[in-house]
Amino acid sequence: MNNKVLIIAYYWPPAGGPGVQRWLKFTKYLPEFGIEPIVYVPENPSYPIIDDSLVAEVSGKVTVIKQPIKEPYGWASTLSRKQTKTISSGILPKEGKQSLLQKAMLYVRGNFFVPDARVGWVAPSVAFLKKYIEENDIQKIITTGPPHSLHLIGNQLKKWKPNLTWVADFRDPWTTIGYHDKLRMTAKTKARHKQLEKQVLTTADHIIVTSPGTKREFQAITERPITVITNGFDDRVITPHQPTERFVLSHIGSLLSERNPQLLWRVLRALCDEVPAFAKALEIQLVGKVSQEIIDAIKKAGLESQLNLVGYVSHQEAQRLQEQADVLLLIEINAEKTKGIIAGKLFEYLSAQRPIVAIGPKGADIGAIIEKTATGSFVDYSQEIKLKSVIKMLFTGDYKCASNITEVAKYHRRELTAQLSYLLAQL
Repeated sequence: MNNKVLIIAYYWPPAGGPGVQRWLKFTKYLPEFGIEPIVYVPENPSYPIIDDSLVAEVSGKVTVIKQPIKEPYGWASTLSRKQTKTISSGILPKEGKQSLLQKAMLYVRGNFFVPDARVGWVAPSVAFLKKYIEENDIQKIITTGPPHSLHLIGNQLKKWKPNLTWVADFRDPWTTIGYHDKLRMTAKTKARHKQLEKQVLTTADHIIVTSPGTKREFQAITERPITVITNGFDDRVITPHQPTERFVLSHIGSLLSERNPQLLWRVLRALCDEVPAFAKALEIQLVGKVSQEIIDAIKKAGLESQLNLVGYVSHQEAQRLQEQADVLLLIEINAEKTKGIIAGKLFEYLSAQRPIVAIGPKGADIGAIIEKTATGSFVDYSQEIKLKSVIKMLFTGDYKCASNITEVAKYHRRELTAQLSYLLAQL
């Protein structure tokens, strides 16, 4: 029986950030289930975040093959290295605060590179992989996006060889992803995205998504089978939380302009005014890339002295900071289209054994997970009074989280890989 699977990905160590974790961990555990993973990635990518520590986590049982890629970010950086890195990482300024250079770069990115800036890798990858698939008797392939241009590689390989089994893995939605509306796309470009999205969703043999919300969204487009396999957490040695005089509210990961919880800043300001001890102890710890709009909003709320901008850290350091936080913050954009977004950080939060306070749209999938695992509290953007009460009780010690260990364990990477392995065996 052929047990090989070819995984076509863009993000791979030394890339940092959440995009690399999913398939880095799947490939770690797939051999335990009798599957031989072969990973195809770019040789010279323009990663916005680098984390060299992740290189050591690549399993020795994984075959990695690479081919060069030409990306516009390399050329654009000759105009503005800072703006190029900002755009490629997804930290985009609001419409009214964009400079002429930013508007021009977003227009070019949005309309000249469809579906994304890695589309130039499609044709050479298809040519290379046709030969590789034939020579190595590959029968199953998986494409994972974003970048969603990688699904176009799978689409062309499927047309070339119809008996090839193709699974399209969507770590995020395509046309409803948060930053899409900021790319200054024309109506024609938006229609092209819809066309490509439908083409992929109706051609792939099976589709994997990371949330029930995305599954519902895609079911309106295709009749192809769709399976939800969320992101998860891996083994870690927990450093017991050491209480200090500080009350640390920590957000780990990128904080985009639209993900700006004004109600949280209002609540923290009110608690500082009402409870002097809270004002003295509070520390708002933001770890990772943070948009200027977020920083300005915190300063406007009079919380600048409580703000600690840590910046990007390694994965190991991020885990340590999770474990030492008093509260872990999870913030999602307040929009209907984000209900199905489940940030990868949520699952690491689950394993960190610290209380979670999540803010998102009413009915968000993240709320159901937090409720089932009993790992914290979810509030929607209309529940400012509840948010204030929860944070105050966490500060005073009147709110205790007793995690449901059985439910949390379902999100271990090995358990999720078992689901993936079972799916691949059925195809």
